Amino acid sequence: MSDEKTVSTLDLLLRPELPDVRRTLAEKKVEVSRLSELAGAPVVFTLRALTYEQVRSVQERPRGEQAIHGVLLGCADPLWKDKSFVDAGKGIVTPLDAIKSRLTAGEIDELYAEIQVLSGYIVRTLADVKNG
Repeated sequence: MSDEKTVSTLDLLLRPELPDVRRTLAEKKVEVSRLSELAGAPVVFTLRALTYEQVRSVQERPRGEQAIHGVLLGCADPLWKDKSFVDAGKGIVTPLDAIKSRLTAGEIDELYAEIQVLSGYIVRTLADVKNG
């Protein structure tokens, strides 16, 4: 007989060292090379994982709009909603306009891919359990 005590999944999930992922969102800094070259200094974005509700909000958008909305929600810095980006004379009146005016389509997609990784997508987050 084994003296090992089996710990339930519930007990493991209730351990205090497991973070509340709604409050402890993963972050990552990434540099946008093209902008750094143009600016003559590193242009670094701080990306943050999306909450469950934010992911669902992005997924409700038409497929062609999901990446830009993901970047809007997943950029901790810069904050695309900052009024400093608004320039009606240049046709920048919304945060989405600001993103489109500064980033290429490929950069938007790459930033969104990084945000998805931080949010637990693109990589496998579950492991198979072998019958034992």
